[in-house]
Amino acid sequence: MPATRAPAVRRVLPPVPAALALVAMATLGAGLTSPTSAQAPVHVPADVPARYHPLPTVREQAKEMQEWVEARLTRVLPALLEEYDAEMWILSMREYGEDPVFWSIISPTTFAARRRSIYVFTRRGDGTVERLALGGTSQGGLFEIYRSPHPTPTGEEAELWGDEQWRLLHEIVQDRDPESIVLNIDDTWAFSDGLGSGEREALEAALGAFATRVKREPFLAVDYIATRVPEMMPRYRKIEETVHAIIAEAFSNSVITPGRTTTEDVVWWLRQKVNDLGYGTWFQPSVSVQREGEVPGEGPVVIQRGDLLWTDFGVVAQRLKTDTQHLGYVFREGETDVPAGLKACLAAANRMQDIQMEEMHPWRTGNEALHAALARMEAEGITGSLYSHPIGDHGHGAGPLIGLWDRQEGVPGRGDAKIRPSSWFSIELQATLPIPEWGGKTASCRQEEEAYLDEDGARHWVFRRQERHHLVW
Repeated sequence: MPATRAPAVRRVLPPVPAALALVAMATLGAGLTSPTSAQAPVHVPADVPARYHPLPTVREQAKEMQEWVEARLTRVLPALLEEYDAEMWILSMREYGEDPVFWSIISPTTFAARRRSIYVFTRRGDGTVERLALGGTSQGGLFEIYRSPHPTPTGEEAELWGDEQWRLLHEIVQDRDPESIVLNIDDTWAFSDGLGSGEREALEAALGAFATRVKREPFLAVDYIATRVPEMMPRYRKIEETVHAIIAEAFSNSVITPGRTTTEDVVWWLRQKVNDLGYGTWFQPSVSVQREGEVPGEGPVVIQRGDLLWTDFGVVAQRLKTDTQHLGYVFREGETDVPAGLKACLAAANRMQDIQMEEMHPWRTGNEALHAALARMEAEGITGSLYSHPIGDHGHGAGPLIGLWDRQEGVPGRGDAKIRPSSWFSIELQATLPIPEWGGKTASCRQEEEAYLDEDGARHWVFRRQERHHLVW
């Protein structure tokens, strides 16, 4: 995210043969109903236009999202509590100061914490997890609302506790007597640092002697947020295909008139299109051009013939984020094909995508995957940079960074996290090539595409990647 790209002209393509269209539809539909096959990869030929997918009704969306949350709490969380040997995990927050984990454990009908919301997860001996809520709701039955079996204190005892929720929390901890209590306190990962300083002071006071059992385990929060369940992929795939369809229309003659349309016009067309479809966005889209001559450094740029277009564009739907960068080309008068130099630049970016995906072995760190991919690029004579990141509940999501645009040597801390199966990534990078048709001036061919690791760690594109420029005639 963010980047800038110009709108692509919508070229009228020859009709897709009926048989091919049916194959594409069948392929896209594969695995969309059975959770066990929901992350099965698809192959959509590059010449099959991306389709718009309207979102279900708000009620249907909520039902689907509730099922995702329940699946994550019942299948993902117990395994992580065991992996990190955490007997209890406490999330405490106040309204508008929500812990990042909050958005991954709540019902779709919840939009903020209520006054103070405390969630307590306790690992039982049989491997199941007790989920208690102190304040707020049960999140549609995902949590048990804790009510004390003891009389409500009065007088000095009531004054001692102040907020009744702290007394209830102390009671729970004392009764469960956990050997280890994880709190979200960390100086590296924002996803694991959800306790405000005042909230932490009050929480530790409520724990009393049990505060000595607190341990910091940042990857409990990071890995919980990062881990996807297969049931989420069918919807995400449709969202990503819709992103491709929006960009294809933006970078077409439906939106761009060479010599008149500006990059800013395309930005606002993208924003309006997203709004009209009932989607949201988590950053302002970017649209920019590269060309043989000079490009104005400030203000909206008028799109001209011969321009290489670029966009960085992300949407939000059902609390899921996308982050996509594509390229387009505006034909000069009399041209019928994209210049060979620009094709080679996109092909180099595609090759970098291949290398990056191949090096993202499960349980490797982000830095290890970065160094291995950069070494292969150097061996193949490819000039460029890699800066991929996880995506999902957040745009720049929880999990390992694989480089930053200004940190090609590796990212301390955030690049040392391990790549895990059942996670999603934005494969983000740029290839730099001299363009013969531009007198040797270089072009930066930036690409960003959603990919995922399935339950076995195999890597796949969510929908497909861009291998051809969007065209404006």
